[in-house]
Amino acid sequence: MIVRLAREQDFPGFLDLAAQVEHWFGPMVEDPGFHSAVDKHIRQSAALVALSSESGLLGGLLFGAEPPVYHVHWLVVSEKARGKGVGAALMADATRRFVLGPGTIEVVTFGPDHPGAAASGARAFYEGLGFTPAEATDPGPEGGSRQIYRRSVR
Repeated sequence: MIVRLAREQDFPGFLDLAAQVEHWFGPMVEDPGFHSAVDKHIRQSAALVALSSESGLLGGLLFGAEPPVYHVHWLVVSEKARGKGVGAALMADATRRFVLGPGTIEVVTFGPDHPGAAASGARAFYEGLGFTPAEATDPGPEGGSRQIYRRSVR
């Protein structure tokens, strides 16, 4: 697996990843706002992809590098690659590449009562990386609860 900065030609792969998680996050594939966000992150060198020579695009990440509070704007691992260290590799590369401590990294994920919380493994994933649950935040576009997770960096 290789993690690298995303390029324009990776855009269709981001849409493929988005299609796999729309049932949890609401419409993205046809959403001009999502298209714009991916394009902006790619142009600003704030998007990463994880690739495999055998399987192609395994995951993607959009990151906000604005010290001292950094933001994971979007992180998705393909269904076929979940549980294999792809998300952790993307987060490790983003932290190494973009984060200058001290500060915090924040991500908004499912609230504890959201059906995607257990099914996606997102909360357990972030907790395994040292993030802790913080305050609730606005519901997602599909109406499900959301919660901020934080991790301190030095």
